[in-house]
Amino acid sequence: MPLSAVIVDDEELARDELTYLLKNAGDVNIVAQGKNGLEAVNLIKEHNPDLVFLDVQMPGLDGFGVIKKLLDKKIPLPKIVFATAFDQYAVKAFEVNAVDYLLKPFDKKRVAQSLQKARAKQDSDGLPAERIATLVRMLESQKPQPSKLLLKALGRMFLVDQKDICYASIEDGVITVVTGGVSGMEGQSNCRTLEELLDSLDTKLFWRAHRSYVVNVNRIREVVPWFKSSYQLRMDDKKQSEIPVSRAQTKRLRELFGL
Repeated sequence: MPLSAVIVDDEELARDELTYLLKNAGDVNIVAQGKNGLEAVNLIKEHNPDLVFLDVQMPGLDGFGVIKKLLDKKIPLPKIVFATAFDQYAVKAFEVNAVDYLLKPFDKKRVAQSLQKARAKQDSDGLPAERIATLVRMLESQKPQPSKLLLKALGRMFLVDQKDICYASIEDGVITVVTGGVSGMEGQSNCRTLEELLDSLDTKLFWRAHRSYVVNVNRIREVVPWFKSSYQLRMDDKKQSEIPVSRAQTKRLRELFGL
């Protein structure tokens, strides 16, 4: 039986190159292709493939974000071959965790080896979740967090420092980002969900206070007690916006500020 495979990469050229190499290798049925992490999760759930070739570095939800999302949704992990242009440290992290990987640009011989490994393990389960979690921790400890975010405002594109972002909100599928201080601005993010936005933000600074809001904890001006033991956050922007804290996040708020 041929292996069923899904390819996910944000670069069309990389998808085409890998498709070509896999078809030439034989005994592989490419059942679907995706160009971002959210598509990857849906395609894996829909097709339940034997094998997924997953790009590590994608905007928004990256390859490791896909794994986390699959684990969260309790979707069985297929066998995964990570595609990466990472440095030697990352390659070592893959090897230590016995995780298969392909370096870009792809090599015909190396692709064939990955298929051989996948066939040899065809009857075994996918990677244990703990091993994936260890790999993610190893790589994320080395991955520099981007310090700027691209926003669209007034027909222009601005790069803003993450530390200047006050909060972000989503309404009707549009994410608005507000920066702090008297000279603050509002702009739209290219991200389609707050989860995707959070993946590109510094997790030490930003907190999902509500399903519709992400806040910079260093830009909270005041914690305002609200009805029925709930709270609102008054932010450090021009309008001193008030952001609701969901009941599920009230405990986290108390932990953050010792309430």
